[in-house]
Amino acid sequence: MMAEDISQIIHQLNHGGAICHVLSRSGTKYHNGKYYRDLFKLNRDPSRVIYISGHALENALQQENCAPIKPWKLEEGDTTLIDLLPFLEFVARQGSVCPDLRQILQSYKGADISTEFAKCQREMLEKPKKKSARLEG
Repeated sequence: MMAEDISQIIHQLNHGGAICHVLSRSGTKYHNGKYYRDLFKLNRDPSRVIYISGHALENALQQENCAPIKPWKLEEGDTTLIDLLPFLEFVARQGSVCPDLRQILQSYKGADISTEFAKCQREMLEKPKKKSARLEG
């Protein structure tokens, strides 16, 4: 994929301006024949950075900042990034509650973030219903 293709995709995804910085090839370190993303090259507080990629765990130097997703393989109808939006909106609102986003990412380690977050949201919505059913019964 060409750099201009990636720029167009990011522009389409970033209507609200939530994506502040993009880490391109210039933000990598070359080691043992492979390029690794170095999030420190963003020159931002790493506790406020999330690296989303289909290859995040294979090519990031700061694993604790990774939000791995299913790699895109030109599949029509792939909603991986759209499915991640509720999680990202939640994280964006956690600034004062959780100053280090890596703690949130750690709680999803090894799981599909979108799926697990949606499951937690459903459970949170069901709790009041179950409680009121017990009180009524």
